[in-house]
Amino acid sequence: MSGSQLEFERAEEKGVVGAGSEAPSVHKSEASATVHDTSRPQTARGEDAAPSRAQGADVPEGGWTAWTTVAGAFLCQMCGFGYTGSFGVYQDFYKRVYLSNQTSSAISWIGSINAFLVISSGLLAGRLYDRGYFYHLLYGGSLLLAFSLFMLSLAKPDQYYQIILSQGVGVGLGAGMVYIPSVAVLSQYFLKRRALAMTIVASGSSLGAIIHPIMLNNTLNDPKIGFASATRANAGMIAGLLLIACCLMRTRTKQLRQPPDLWVSAKRFSKDGAYIFAALGMTIFAMGFYFPLFYIQLDAVAHGLDKTFSFYSLVILNACSFLGRLSPGFFANKLGVENITTLSTFVCAVLILGMIGLGSVASVVVIAIIYGFFAGTYISMLAPLLAHLTDDMSELGARMGIAFAFAGIGTLTGTPIEGALLTGDYIWWRPALFSGILAFAGFGCFLTSIILLRRRKRRQQAGAAASEKA
Repeated sequence: MSGSQLEFERAEEKGVVGAGSEAPSVHKSEASATVHDTSRPQTARGEDAAPSRAQGADVPEGGWTAWTTVAGAFLCQMCGFGYTGSFGVYQDFYKRVYLSNQTSSAISWIGSINAFLVISSGLLAGRLYDRGYFYHLLYGGSLLLAFSLFMLSLAKPDQYYQIILSQGVGVGLGAGMVYIPSVAVLSQYFLKRRALAMTIVASGSSLGAIIHPIMLNNTLNDPKIGFASATRANAGMIAGLLLIACCLMRTRTKQLRQPPDLWVSAKRFSKDGAYIFAALGMTIFAMGFYFPLFYIQLDAVAHGLDKTFSFYSLVILNACSFLGRLSPGFFANKLGVENITTLSTFVCAVLILGMIGLGSVASVVVIAIIYGFFAGTYISMLAPLLAHLTDDMSELGARMGIAFAFAGIGTLTGTPIEGALLTGDYIWWRPALFSGILAFAGFGCFLTSIILLRRRKRRQQAGAAASEKA
């Protein structure tokens, strides 16, 4: 997504936790240290250090199998989150043609359920991966995803329940099952070069969010092809790519680790104010974040802009998101993960409010380019931010899972509310104002998180200085 990727970072961290059975907490520490190692409080348990070093020595850092696994994970991202990030095409097509008897709010439930299941099903899929069910998840999820898309092609016009079951529930569950194992397995092959591998795989969702809209817009809107044939063509492409991915991906070790008790960990870190406000910010911001992704194409069409240009508005946004996801890695250490995240939420909030004035080709291009870039930056910084807020790295997997599960709730509820505010008369300022206010509220939560984090650091530094004097 450009927005497709609220989940990529969570699975990255989950994969690090499940990378081995000897020292999961220190593997997490090493992974997050690549982002902001010097400023993160060093409070992880020291007794884990030696096993982690020994375990890291066994990681191959490349090889034919490692890079074919990266290629397979790239294809999984392209077919999973890349497809979810393309729902704006369906939002426009369903409202104008295929589900014209439904409101924009009802139609957006299809995409929001899909995104919610992709994001939140990782809590269960990650624990199954830890227990050694990599191939079960990969093959089963790929089969369910492809099967659901072919079932979507059989859906009849104005049959809402058929589309929401196949595209919303079926595709969402299939993509969620595939996502976790496709990313988590990379931690078995890379340690020092893990950031490079993760960046390559992350770009798959952005590429998919470019290819799928182009293909769908040129087939769905062609009277000679029609919905059924267009959907089957897209399903066939995704099924073929997932088949290749399943052939390419292999594990080095079988995960048999018992996952830590989620609720015991939750009680321990629920008193961390900086983390709580960051998780709250993710949830609230997600309610407004998807408005441009789901509605920018419909907005352009409804304002009477050139139809060909309108069809490519989402492609422009997702292409800039691709650049936004790659860029922060070059300057995150200098500027600070928390500062980049907060700045990105502020810019996104301003641009969401700016959609109130959208009505020309120039306004669509400006919003799509700038919003796409900072939306991609925001997505790429979420996992490093949560890692930066974590003192005890053994808790990071649980922190990530819970934070993204709540963010999934925001994703589920935001776009249907925006569709209800839009109404059948296309009153665009209402959902834009609603989404912008929520985005600014999320920005406020992230800003509060930074303040609490810096206070905590000062207390830790003062305590360390006092210990040295003593």
